[in-house]
Amino acid sequence: MNATAKVKIWTAGDWNAFFGFGTNILVNLLVLTGLLRFVLKMPDEIVFGRILPATGLMLFLSTVYYAWLAWKLALKTGRNDVCALPSGVSVPHMFVVVFVIMLPISLRTGDPVKGWEAGLTWVFVQSFVLMLGGFIAPYIRKVTPRAALLGTLAGVSVAFISLRPALEMFITPVLGVVCFAIILAGWFGGVRYFKGIPAGLIAIAVGTAVAWTSTGMGLNYGGMSLGNVAGALANFGFSLPLPAFGHVFSGFEFLGVILVTAIPFGIYDLVEAMDNVESAAAGGDHYPTTRVLTADGVISLVGCMMGNPFINAVYIGHPGWKSMGGRIGYSAATGVTVLVLSWLGIIALIASLIPVVAISPILLYIGMLIGAQAFQETPKSHAPAIVLALMPHLAAWGKLQIDNALAAAGTSAAAVGLDKLGDAGVLYHGLEVLGGGAILGGLILGATASFIIERDLPKAAAFALVGAMCSFVGLIHGEAIGFGKSMPVAFSYLAVAGILLISAKYAKCADEEEPEKEVALIGEAVVS
Repeated sequence: MNATAKVKIWTAGDWNAFFGFGTNILVNLLVLTGLLRFVLKMPDEIVFGRILPATGLMLFLSTVYYAWLAWKLALKTGRNDVCALPSGVSVPHMFVVVFVIMLPISLRTGDPVKGWEAGLTWVFVQSFVLMLGGFIAPYIRKVTPRAALLGTLAGVSVAFISLRPALEMFITPVLGVVCFAIILAGWFGGVRYFKGIPAGLIAIAVGTAVAWTSTGMGLNYGGMSLGNVAGALANFGFSLPLPAFGHVFSGFEFLGVILVTAIPFGIYDLVEAMDNVESAAAGGDHYPTTRVLTADGVISLVGCMMGNPFINAVYIGHPGWKSMGGRIGYSAATGVTVLVLSWLGIIALIASLIPVVAISPILLYIGMLIGAQAFQETPKSHAPAIVLALMPHLAAWGKLQIDNALAAAGTSAAAVGLDKLGDAGVLYHGLEVLGGGAILGGLILGATASFIIERDLPKAAAFALVGAMCSFVGLIHGEAIGFGKSMPVAFSYLAVAGILLISAKYAKCADEEEPEKEVALIGEAVVS
C-alpha cells in the first residue's frame, strides 16, 4: 500500500515529454494522412471516417497499455523514475505498406479500396508474426549479421522512403528545401529553436506560413486553398471505428504478394522491439520482452480488424524521454489526445492547413537516418554487403517507376515488348527478377556477403541455401508464392552454396597463406 501511494502517475517532467512525444505522434499522423489522400488517392470518407478513427484507437490502446506496464514496474520496484516505453505507428512500415503493398495494388486494380484491404491483410499477417515470433526472434537475431538486417532496411529507406520526398522537395524548393534546412540544423546540427520547440514543428510552421502567403500572392506554393479548409470542416464530427472484418479477409486475394514482405518485416519488428526493450533496460527500466512483443501484435491486430492498415511498434528513444523527465503520464496523455483528434475529425482540419511538401523533409530525414544506421552500426568491412543488400530495392523501385509510367501511357511492359525495352537500355526482366521479394532477398544477399567477408564460408553457404529454397517457393525473385516459381535463380543459389562449401573445404584463404609467406621470407633471409 505504501508503495502504491508513492507511485506518481504524473510529474512536472511529463509535460515536456508529452509535448515532445505528442508532436512526434502528430507529425506521423499527418504524414500517413498525406500518404493516404495524395499518394493512394483514398476517399476522404474512408480516411477520416474509417482509417484514422481505427488508428487513433490502436494508438490509444498502445500508449495506455505501456503507461500501465510502467505503473506496474514502478509498484514492483518502489521507484518513481520509471519511464513508459514510447510507442506508435511504425514509421518504416508506414512507407513500406503504402509504397510496396497498397499503391501497386491500387494502381493494378484501379481501386484504392483494394489497396486498403491489402494493407489490412498485411497487418493481419504481421500481427501473428509478432505474437508467435517471440520464440524464434532471438535465434534469427543471433544467426543473421546486423549488416543484412540493417542493409535491407536501408534499401527500403533509400528507394521507398527517401526518393519521393526528395523529388517533391525539389519540385517546390521554396518550401521543401527551406524546411529541410530547418530540420537538418535542428536534428543533425544540434540547433535549439525558440523555447525548445521541436525542429519538425518549426519546419511545418514555416512551410505552412510560406505556403499560405504564396497563395495570397497568387503563386500557390503547396496547393493550399480555402476550399480545402472548408471541406475539412465538413469532416468535423464524431466518428467511431467500425469493424472491418470483411475488408481484412477480402485482402487475402493478394496474399502471395503480401507474404513476401509481411513475414520478413514481421521478423524485423521482433528484432527492433528487442533492441528497444534492451535500450530501456540500459536506462534502468526492465520490461518483459515477450509481453512487449505480444502486446504489439495484439494491439496491431485489434487496429487492423477495425480498419487501420498500419502496424504498431515500440519506438526507439526511451532514454531520451526519460532524461526529459517523462515518467508514466506522458504516454497515456498522448493516447487520449490522439483519440480526441482522430475521432472528432480534427486531423482533417490540420491536414488541410499544412502543405504536404512541408512534411516531405521530415520523411527524407527519417530515410537518411535509417539508411545511415546500416553503415554506422555495422563493422566497416561489411559496407560492401550493405550495398549488395540495397540492390534488390533499387531494382524494385525502378520496375515500379517503369510500370507506373507505362500504365499512365495506357500500355505495359509486355505490350511494348521486353526486346524493345532492352534495345533502349531498359533491362526490365532483370529488374523484375532482382526486385522480387526485395526485403527478404536483400537480407539473404547481405548475409551471404557478410559471412564471405568474414571468411566464414559454411555460414555463407547456409544462407545461399536458404536463398535457393526461398526462390523455389517464390518468396524472393518471383511475382507470386508457389512451387518452382523461380527455378533458374533457385538453381543459381544452390550452385553458390555448393561452391562456397567446396571452397571452405579445399581452398586456402589469404589470411591462412600469410603466415606461410612470412615463414618462407624469414627462411630466405636466414639463408642469405
